[in-house]
Amino acid sequence: CYQWLYNIGRKSKWKLAENFIQIPSYGIYHADELCMGQFYLAMAEDFPNQPEIYKNTQTRIESILSNPPHPEINVNNKQVWSWCDALFMAPPVYSRLTQLTGDEKYLRFMDQQFRASYQHLYDPEEHLFFRDSSFFDQREANGKKIFWGRGNGWVAAGVVNILKTLPENSPYRPFYENLLKELVIRLASLQDPSGFWHASLLDPDSYPSPETSASALITYAIAYGINQNLLDKKEFEPVVKKSWKALSSAVDSEGKLGWVQAIGANPKKATADMTAVDGIGAFLMAGSEICFLIN
Repeated sequence: CYQWLYNIGRKSKWKLAENFIQIPSYGIYHADELCMGQFYLAMAEDFPNQPEIYKNTQTRIESILSNPPHPEINVNNKQVWSWCDALFMAPPVYSRLTQLTGDEKYLRFMDQQFRASYQHLYDPEEHLFFRDSSFFDQREANGKKIFWGRGNGWVAAGVVNILKTLPENSPYRPFYENLLKELVIRLASLQDPSGFWHASLLDPDSYPSPETSASALITYAIAYGINQNLLDKKEFEPVVKKSWKALSSAVDSEGKLGWVQAIGANPKKATADMTAVDGIGAFLMAGSEICFLIN
C-alpha cells in the first residue's frame, strides 16, 4: 500500500497543482491546490531520508509566508480561506510542516488565518459554518439558514487533521479541541434516524436523500473525538455506530459508494448512483477512525 502511494507521489514529482497561479485573485494561495501537500508531508514522515518528498510543498508555503495574502475575507478573495472547504484543504499542511520541521512559523501563520476564517464563517447561534459570505442572508425553503452538510464535514475533519499534528502540550490545542467538540456535538444532533446527514443540515425535508460525503466526514470527526477522549463514549458511540451502518449500506454489490453529492458549493440532491473520489476518501477516513474505536 505504501509503495503504491509512494509511486503516485513520485510520478507527480511531489509537486502541488499550479492551475490558478496566473489568476491574480487566486495566485499561489488557493487552498485546494495545497491539499495534496497533506499527502506528501505524511509520506515524508515515513520516508525521512528523502527530503525531496516535501521540499516543493515547503517552497510553496514559504512563498506564501513571504508574500502574505490579501487579508480581506470575502467570497471573491481566494487568497485567504474565505470558504469553509478551505479549512480542510490547507491548514493541516501548515501544521504538518511544523510537525515535520520543528519550525513554529508555519503553525503560527495557520492559526492566524484559521481564526480569521472562523470569525468570518462561524455562526455562534447555530454552532455551524456558513459555506461562504454569499450564504449569510440566504434561507432554505423552510426559512432556516443554509448550512451545507459536506462543508461542515470538511471543517470538522480539517480540525481533526490539525489536532493530529499538535503535541499534547501545544498552546494551540485548546482552541481546536473546543471548536471540534462544539461543532460535532451540534452535528451529532442533526443526524437523521437512519444514521445519515443531509446536504442541507437544517432543511433535510428539501433534501431528503442521504449524503454520504458529509456523513463520512462527520463520522470521522466524531469517532476521532471519542478515540481521543474529547467526547463521551457512552453518549457518542451510538451515533457513529448508526452512521457507519448507514454508510456501509450505501456501498453497492460492486463496491461503489453512492449518494455522494457532486462537486459544488451548496446543498444539492444526491442519488444512489452518484459517487465521487472525495466521498470515497471521506468514507475511508471514517473507516480508519472506526477501526481505532473498535480496537
